[in-house]
Amino acid sequence: MAKSFTDLLRVPDTLVDLAKVPADAHPGVKSKKDAGQAMPKLGERLADLQEQLFAQARGGTRPGHASVLLVLQGMDTSGKGGTVKHVTGVMDPGGLRITSFKAPTEEELTHDFLWRIRKALPAAGQVGVFDRSHYEDVLVVRVRNLVPREQWEPRYGLINEFEQELADLGTTVVKCFLHISRDEQKERLLARLADPTKLWKYNPGDVDERKLWPAYQEAYAAALNLTSTATAPWFVIPADRKWYRNFAITQLLIETLERVNPQWPPPDYDVAKEKKRVLES
Repeated sequence: MAKSFTDLLRVPDTLVDLAKVPADAHPGVKSKKDAGQAMPKLGERLADLQEQLFAQARGGTRPGHASVLLVLQGMDTSGKGGTVKHVTGVMDPGGLRITSFKAPTEEELTHDFLWRIRKALPAAGQVGVFDRSHYEDVLVVRVRNLVPREQWEPRYGLINEFEQELADLGTTVVKCFLHISRDEQKERLLARLADPTKLWKYNPGDVDERKLWPAYQEAYAAALNLTSTATAPWFVIPADRKWYRNFAITQLLIETLERVNPQWPPPDYDVAKEKKRVLES
């Protein structure tokens, strides 16, 4: 029996070494062609499951409280925005909440680092998507020395407690690290500069961040190793191949929603009576 993508991509219990994880791998599918042929049906399945989740929370006499939160982290050009577009694009916008976190505002800096995260959490029945997340506060903050070590280091434990709290309230967290190679990032940055329609996406600061690549890899490895839990595991998504990134995350979301197992809500009215009323109207 083939392994699930949950098992294939989950961070192992042993310490992860990102240098040993190929960013161009495609575990679980043989080729781009095979993935492309499977994607239409996978998209339909994902959309159906999301609709069930949304309906379960909104309809019937016993509304459900379940929700799903997809966390996307990765270096610049790793495909966070592309994932939002190509994976969640099949979902009903009414049951989807997408938040893209930028540098914190002055107001946000007056609160603890989870304050703005809590404000963006999905409601019951929603699939939430974080393009960057609370993990920025143990990644860029660590690499750029924005706060002292004694301030960011305890955040790993606070994050684990926070994600356990979410699980206890009915939110399943799916954390995906989009693992891109340094060479592939260079190619994608050059491709942006060569395309007038992509120049707006280019940020000169990305080149400065490339100089800190080893430090970022170390920070990501620490985050993966210290915050991948039974409740909220991390998944390493080889992201050099965009088609595989989209395929793998679609599979992960389907498997997650199937475990959540949302149900169509029973009506709070008499179906036969309403059918008769419609026919007589």
